[in-house]
Amino acid sequence: MVDLSQGALLWLVAATALASLISSVTGMAGGVLMFAAMSLCLPLRLLVPIHGAVQVFNNAARSWFLRGHIRWRMCLPFAAGAAIGAAATTVFIVRYVGEFFPLLLLVVLILYTLFKPARLPDLNIADRGFFWVGLVTGGMGILVGAIDPLLAVFFLREDLSKEAIVCNKSLMQMFAHLTKVPAYLYLGFSFTDNAGLIILLTVSAVIGARLGLLLLERVSARHFLQLMRLALMLAALRIGYQLIQMGV
Repeated sequence: MVDLSQGALLWLVAATALASLISSVTGMAGGVLMFAAMSLCLPLRLLVPIHGAVQVFNNAARSWFLRGHIRWRMCLPFAAGAAIGAAATTVFIVRYVGEFFPLLLLVVLILYTLFKPARLPDLNIADRGFFWVGLVTGGMGILVGAIDPLLAVFFLREDLSKEAIVCNKSLMQMFAHLTKVPAYLYLGFSFTDNAGLIILLTVSAVIGARLGLLLLERVSARHFLQLMRLALMLAALRIGYQLIQMGV
């Protein structure tokens, strides 16, 4: 069980709410920001499962607020793929593959999405094709945890409303984070011992998500996609810096 000072607890509550708000407005980046903020107060062994648990409920709430925009024919194939990918990675791959090459692949995918020449194809896949996105996302989530930027490259598209993008991407992130729970339990993490902190941060995140969705209503579709592109670029820079640190 984690023991935090009052100042650290207030920081976590405020940072979690702000990160969730940003994720509602831009369609991404909130999970990465939340993880970074939590890392200042929590050791890694507690950070990963607590962040994952909060993100399950946070993304579930955001999807519920926008439930009229859910596309189950897109999300259910993703959920099946994510479960298979996470299980396969946990059992067969995680012991052989480090973080470097999955992160490198993620950066390449982001840069392709942002800067590809017009003659090259978009990553605008059919709904049933999200099974394969789920398969990759579930696997990479176990290895590196960076599912937010990976999913975002498949939602940078103009045939979905900004509400549909936030809703369905959030629901997929919920499924992906949910696949990690059995792994945390297997590794001996006690969710009940840390339930107080998880509940507090979840409430903070849900409030931030709700406020962010109110702001989303005031953002035009064009500006929303611009914000999403900016968030993707910042994610690519962050992951690139992480890769450089690994290589040093």
